[in-house]
Amino acid sequence: MRNIYLEKKNHCKLKFIDFCSGIGAGRLGLELSGMTCVAHSEINNDADETYKKFYNDNNNLGDLTQIDPEKIPQCDVLIAGFPCQTFSIVGKRAGFEDERGQIIYYLRNILKQKKIPYFIFENVKGLVNHNKGQTLKAIIELLDDAGYAVAYKVLNSIDYGVPQLRERIYFVGIRKDLYIKRFVFPCSIKQVGIKKFLLSSNSDVLDINHPTFKKYLSNKYNKNRINIEELLEQDYTVIDTRQSDLRVYIDKCPTLRTGRHGILYVRNKKLYKLSGQESLLLQGYTKEFVMKAKNIVNSKLLAQTGNAMTVNVICAIGESLLNYIEENTIDGFGEKRLSNS
Repeated sequence: MRNIYLEKKNHCKLKFIDFCSGIGAGRLGLELSGMTCVAHSEINNDADETYKKFYNDNNNLGDLTQIDPEKIPQCDVLIAGFPCQTFSIVGKRAGFEDERGQIIYYLRNILKQKKIPYFIFENVKGLVNHNKGQTLKAIIELLDDAGYAVAYKVLNSIDYGVPQLRERIYFVGIRKDLYIKRFVFPCSIKQVGIKKFLLSSNSDVLDINHPTFKKYLSNKYNKNRINIEELLEQDYTVIDTRQSDLRVYIDKCPTLRTGRHGILYVRNKKLYKLSGQESLLLQGYTKEFVMKAKNIVNSKLLAQTGNAMTVNVICAIGESLLNYIEENTIDGFGEKRLSNS
């Protein structure tokens, strides 16, 4: 039996909707894998302004909790980085007791009513152990009840072509009538160095003699631990100035964060502040997007990028999903391939 899906592959791309879209890292990842975006949903105005700059897309469906599923475009894939503050280690870990933790129910309703074939969700690693694993179990049961076979796995961005230590849990859902075998997440690739991701300019230099910085280095957590002169001899050393102590990374970056932006790096015996544009690169955005972001306020861009998905990881998952569809269906949307056909 001929494979209709393979014949369609070059001219019939899967369509997706980008929910809880932020600045569209999930969108870029799926577009790079070969899919087409038909709409997005985001309630943060600043993030949506950046999204418009990046994609020239004004088709924002608005507040997810107010959307009528019957009025959204038909799509093949739903992607969402649903709110993670309620499950994060650094947050209050309220989970389903927090209003933001209820977004998963609205996503479930859209999936169920629209009978969308596939979905990709992302959240913080803290979700795995939240409420002793009961929250994760409840989410899987919720999606199972909606008619989906769900696979999940914690992946680290540093294993997918960016030098950022960023562990997140990813879910892939396959509508049960399309499900044949277990979905396999993409394999990791060789880790890359940080040099090409750093743009450093004179305006980003940190004054190591500034009284505030010197006081920070001499506090009870850092005193006698850090020799700043020695660090300045090591190009591409990354320094994470946390609230009290500081942490050092060699040729890689810690997790980019929404709330705190005190990441520094060494180049040519100077300390540079990591910029929003560099953060974009560390999340897998191309230099084309860095140019589009050049007029965005740096603090806003840092916050938005810290809240984004990693493009490379989503692209890899998208490619794995397309491979799954190719291997297990005839048309990619419903008719299962017969064995030995």
